[in-house]
Amino acid sequence: MATIPLLANPVPWPNGARCAACFSFDMDGESLMHIALPREANKRVCGLSELRYGPTVAVPRLVKIFAHFGMKQTFFVPGWCAERYPAAVDAILAGGHEIGHHGYIHEDPYTLSRDDERYWTERGLVALVKATGKKPVGYRAPSFAFSENTLEILQEFGFAYDASLMADDVPYLIANDGGDLVELPSPMAMDDWPHYMHSFDFGTTNQISSPARAFEVFRSEFDVMWQHGGLWVAVWHPFISGRTPRAAAMVELIEYMQNKGGVWFATLAEIAAHVRKVTASGAWTPRVERLPYYDASPIPALSRRLAAE
Repeated sequence: MATIPLLANPVPWPNGARCAACFSFDMDGESLMHIALPREANKRVCGLSELRYGPTVAVPRLVKIFAHFGMKQTFFVPGWCAERYPAAVDAILAGGHEIGHHGYIHEDPYTLSRDDERYWTERGLVALVKATGKKPVGYRAPSFAFSENTLEILQEFGFAYDASLMADDVPYLIANDGGDLVELPSPMAMDDWPHYMHSFDFGTTNQISSPARAFEVFRSEFDVMWQHGGLWVAVWHPFISGRTPRAAAMVELIEYMQNKGGVWFATLAEIAAHVRKVTASGAWTPRVERLPYYDASPIPALSRRLAAE
């Protein structure tokens, strides 16, 4: 069967690699509960215990797994979680992994004014600098809630890349009049939340997949990216995918990927830097998307026209 090239603009990856891959994790801890149920979070001990499993039990396990395979990956950490769990931050850093920005307490930028979004972004940034000793270069919006103001705010604070959007299978640039950032996209299929998350506290009642079923999806996404030269980025949570059966399935997936060969395992910061390098050299030209997509919603104007008719 003939192979049809499905990617219009694959990146030339380092050392002739077939694809780039990153197991990225959002270490949210109890920030999810405090932002969703601020008046009663402290009472929900069972739900809090599930979320605490991430930084206290799963992160050391994940760091051990990646050390075994000689991999450096990316953890996005809300500033509040960095303050709350310094031992988890230290373990991530000791493993040589990247720590990226993920808000301060997992606040939702969609619900914030520009000034409020900027405030929480800066507060999260200050907390991460204090916890890690250096400024993060990457950002993932809490709940993927990248607002019409987010790009401008990230540019103000000097971020190099974002990993919140989903508009391609390879890196691209998001731009405005102030410049551009590297965007490292990932589809929702690569998020562990819809595969596993079941929580009465959050009103999320997904049918819980077995690791075999979920990893069939993750592996199939990888196989196609490997075949066509794409970017494979997992968007997982320690308290979900760091659970023992899922961690065991992750080990099997890493072994599968390594045995297949031609995979560049890298942090998202390394991938973003490579994108800039091949762009500057002329070896590759990224696609550019200008943000925001719209100056305003067309719906109010449409409603006025219909009313006039």
